[in-house]
Amino acid sequence: MKIVILERNSVGLDVSVDGVKQFGEVTEYPNTTAANVKERIKDADIIIANKAPLNADTLKDAAHVKLICEFATGFDNVDIEYCKGRGIKVANIVNYSTDAVAQHTFALCFYVLEKLRHYDEYVKSGAYAAQDRFSNFDIPFTELAGKTWGIVGMGNIGKKVAKIAQAFGCRVIFYSASGSSTCTDYERVDFDTLLAEADVLSLHCPLSDRTRNLIDLEALQKMKKSAVLINVARGPVVNDQALYTALTEGYIAAAGLDVTSTEPMKDSNPLSKFTDSNRLIITPHLAWASTEARKRCVSEACKNIEAFLKGENRNIVNL
Repeated sequence: MKIVILERNSVGLDVSVDGVKQFGEVTEYPNTTAANVKERIKDADIIIANKAPLNADTLKDAAHVKLICEFATGFDNVDIEYCKGRGIKVANIVNYSTDAVAQHTFALCFYVLEKLRHYDEYVKSGAYAAQDRFSNFDIPFTELAGKTWGIVGMGNIGKKVAKIAQAFGCRVIFYSASGSSTCTDYERVDFDTLLAEADVLSLHCPLSDRTRNLIDLEALQKMKKSAVLINVARGPVVNDQALYTALTEGYIAAAGLDVTSTEPMKDSNPLSKFTDSNRLIITPHLAWASTEARKRCVSEACKNIEAFLKGENRNIVNL
């Protein structure tokens, strides 16, 4: 069994992928771009990927492929319909990063909500040591208790965030972008109500035709001027130009992003010009990447391969 890991570095060099070797002959590549996918997978029986495009063009000469195993929950890099037609199974990893992403959601929120960049710099600059009073709170901040936390995407991560938000004393509301949510634990509202009432709005939805540019300028203008937007879903769910305008014009108070429209974020992205870290924090798509989560990612991928080789369907997304 020939196994190709196209993006070994995507789980970090501090995390071992040796568990995959029990299933066959493994070839590892640190990273793979669209230009070299075809050559690297042409003899593979199993492909392990993350972002590398696997579609009709890149897969057409890979005659032996039987399984594509994602080092991720998302599988938008794979042409699912093409794989169905070829009889190639596609397996993703479910729920491995829920705790990490939920944790990072609140890290982003508190960074801008409590102006932590400002107060850290105030102390380290010597300004605090030079003053004659015991405290400083020159930029006001608020509590989460009593606020409304809005969510788009009430899956495993959304539910975890909702639970934590409730623990902080928030009222939780959510909008189902797909319209098919069965969650009854929290108040479901329409999109306009979500925008109008959320003090914090966090995004945890997949990228789809329904969610692409969901948060555009019109949506941002409907939010409270005091609202905080958190995106730990997919970059294109938020229109970056619209968010830049919203921040510069004061339509919303602040934003915390772990994803942007292109990754890595390009210098041409208007958000790269917004330098006020009290109102905008951007992290490099790391919300999922705690050490524990990355180890679970590899372990779950191994379990998916093991099940496949036994003729069992585990986390197969294209049945």
